[in-house]
Amino acid sequence: MKPFRRCQRILILSLLSLSVFAPILFVSQRLKNLTYTGRKEFIEDLSNVKYRADTLKLSAVEQEAGEGLKEPRKVLYEDTDVVSSVSYSLGENQDGKESGNVGDITDTAERMENVSGTNNESKEGDIQFQQREISSASGEKGQINQELVQHVQNEQSQSRKVIDQRIKEMKDVKSNHPAQKVNSNIRRVADKINEMKDQMIRAKAYMTFAPPNSQLVKELRLRTKEVERVVGRTHKDSDLSRSALQKMRNLEASLSKASRAFPDCSAMATKLRSMTHSAEEQVGLQKKQVTFLYHLAGSTTPKGLHCLSMQLTAEYFALDSEERQFPNQHKLQDPHLYHYAVFSDNVLACAVVVNSTVSTAMEPEKIVFHVVTDSLNFPALSMWFLLNPPGKATIQVQSIESFEWLSTKYKRPLIQKSTDPRYASELNHLRFYLPDIFPALNKIVLFDHDVVVQRDLSRLWSVNMKGKVNGAVETCRDNEPSFLQMDTFINFSDPYVANRFDVNACTWAFGMNLFDLQNWRRHKLTTLYHKYMQLGSKKPLWVAGSLPLGWVTFYNRTVALDRRWHALGLGYDSGVVQGDVDRAAVIHYDGIMKPWLDIAIGRYKGYWSKYLNYDHSHLQRCNIHA
Repeated sequence: MKPFRRCQRILILSLLSLSVFAPILFVSQRLKNLTYTGRKEFIEDLSNVKYRADTLKLSAVEQEAGEGLKEPRKVLYEDTDVVSSVSYSLGENQDGKESGNVGDITDTAERMENVSGTNNESKEGDIQFQQREISSASGEKGQINQELVQHVQNEQSQSRKVIDQRIKEMKDVKSNHPAQKVNSNIRRVADKINEMKDQMIRAKAYMTFAPPNSQLVKELRLRTKEVERVVGRTHKDSDLSRSALQKMRNLEASLSKASRAFPDCSAMATKLRSMTHSAEEQVGLQKKQVTFLYHLAGSTTPKGLHCLSMQLTAEYFALDSEERQFPNQHKLQDPHLYHYAVFSDNVLACAVVVNSTVSTAMEPEKIVFHVVTDSLNFPALSMWFLLNPPGKATIQVQSIESFEWLSTKYKRPLIQKSTDPRYASELNHLRFYLPDIFPALNKIVLFDHDVVVQRDLSRLWSVNMKGKVNGAVETCRDNEPSFLQMDTFINFSDPYVANRFDVNACTWAFGMNLFDLQNWRRHKLTTLYHKYMQLGSKKPLWVAGSLPLGWVTFYNRTVALDRRWHALGLGYDSGVVQGDVDRAAVIHYDGIMKPWLDIAIGRYKGYWSKYLNYDHSHLQRCNIHA
């Protein structure tokens, strides 16, 4: 009985074991076969994608077309090409653009970054759509296209990284640009200098609060002197040394000590206000002194110019009478030539006017220059042009003393009451007698002696005067430094003036004027000028000078010339537009800062000095240099 039971148990256990392990072995074998087959096909497909990607793309399209499916969207391949082309063009042009404008590089990169960012969502949406479309395909094609999608995503990721890296590098280049570093350094140094000046002002205020010989005053005075020396030696385009910054910190420490000793803010505010008022008064006095000195320098003859006149005068009187004659004197009365006049007692000024006019003329043989001066400077001017003839042009030098008709025909003197010798000069008012000085001429151009001619003036003679007498450049534009109104020099509060002239009439300038002498004689304007001179001597109708008398004498008889003929302001305004100066036919140094003086505006002096030969023996002996 016992062996039977034992065999029964063994049989039951064997059947149970078989029922458990048999399914496990069967499923394991099936899974093993399925995994091996898929892995083999996957590896084979992956190798095909790696080495024959282009062929598989084409075959995939052909198979889909053969099965009657729609043609796949080409956005997948277009995205790849776009990203690749952007990366390629950025890399190809990087070297050339780095050598150009850094700002343009960064702007371009930022635009690329914006385009990449805005298009990112659309690209990802297209790829997801393609993935869903590809996943609906069968077996091997699905696996291949999934690998292509993964490859495209990797390329996009790498391209985005390259673009971001390039943008970062370009921004770093822009931030490290040398010009920006220089400007930043200049601003930093300027701020430090201003801070030092503020410290010195506070120190001076505290020194008035403390006892004169206290330790605090001595310390503040010492620290202030140290900082003053630093400010005096420092320029805005140079760096501050460590010692300078240390002295600045030392003064700040002393100021902190003083503020603790004198904490009353109201007393400090009162002291600073009084110091401000005192400083403003000193600035006003300094401005008055500067103005006086400028006017004094402008009305004084330089030592070198006086020396030159003396040398030329001595040489002139050493000549025989035949040697004092100028050639081509038969041209002086020819009305068909170009006649220019200048009234001056300055040898160098006349030399520049004549040299610049002749050197820029296309037909210098048709030019006749008439120089009129006083009896004192007549020998010097004559000797200069005898030694330095103006090329093919003709020149005449006359003295005002030789005009005998001036005292017989006109009884009034040619002077005005004025403290300024320029306004009281006879040469200044001689311009109103042009028809009498040149009776045989029909037209003439009058120059002031502080002008430089830069262009040929032959076309000026063909300007249509429209029956007027005076051709001049207007000065009635209120947005220009040369702007002048009639009431600037004329007293319109007087009924005689207010009834005859319009306060809003356009003004004009002397310096270069074209005069029609025939119409001048017809309207008897010289007589009218004498009438206004007599009225102005009885009551204050206008200020002294020839300009207000010119405005009233040639009132409604002046034609406006193109502004390119005559540029003003080079003797008082350092901000004249450079283009206007270069384009002008004639530039005028009106004002007190004449180009032959030491107070001349430096940026304009070269236009004048280039027409003088400073190697000339007379200029060398008199120490006259550019």
